[in-house]
Amino acid sequence: MTDRVRVEVRDQIAYVSLARPEKYNGLDLPMLRALASAAKQIRADRDIRAVILAGDGPAFCAGLDFASVGKDKRGFLLAGLKVPGRLNLFQQAVWAWRELPIPVLAVLHGYCYGGGMQLALAGDFRFATADCVLSIMEGQWGLIPDMTGSVTLRELVPMDVAKRLTMTAETFSGTRALELGLVTEVSDDPLKAAERLAAELLTRSPDALAATKRLLHRTWHRAPQWAFWTETVLQTRLLRGANHKIARKANLAKELPSYVRRTLR
Repeated sequence: MTDRVRVEVRDQIAYVSLARPEKYNGLDLPMLRALASAAKQIRADRDIRAVILAGDGPAFCAGLDFASVGKDKRGFLLAGLKVPGRLNLFQQAVWAWRELPIPVLAVLHGYCYGGGMQLALAGDFRFATADCVLSIMEGQWGLIPDMTGSVTLRELVPMDVAKRLTMTAETFSGTRALELGLVTEVSDDPLKAAERLAAELLTRSPDALAATKRLLHRTWHRAPQWAFWTETVLQTRLLRGANHKIARKANLAKELPSYVRRTLR
């Protein structure tokens, strides 16, 4: 827990809240560090089975807080420094959530702009209010998405849609985002909708969920031969694991399974 990001674990779900409501949860350097740190903390706890990521106050995240970041020019330059083969801080703070071996459900309301949009896209699922306002806002500042959005956006929409949204920086509603395929569900109470799905996911093997993420992320744009090999490797590991045996026994007995902690990292 920090003054920028709050983490609370309840019933094997990590509730992660951006905690800068007076700034619409604008991303400054301390928040970027806190996001990366929180994801690392959650990854280390294999008893956590899902993450619900939300924002305190009137917005999920209004994007990068240029005014704050601009005051620390040295910190800004170091945070954006890119070493081949490694992520910079802006990328780490977002991609860390994508790489978690558990489902990440983002809850969106108010504003979801720029870096906040890229953070939401790094989740596995997005639940938004109908009147949530979203935008790939970087184009308004003469910039491009550089916090991993180039990868997550292409997985959800066709290239012409990605180009249009990025080039125009247009704003659109949660309802429109659902039509475009950028959010999973629109709800009057997106937190409850996320909790319903999280509860359903908790009835499944945590190792199978982790393997599903790894399988799809590693094969989505790869050749079939690579996908088939990855399927075999991951399935073999699952078949040998305790949670598969627990699921099989519970299904045969028509009982709810009680899984052990996740083994896949």
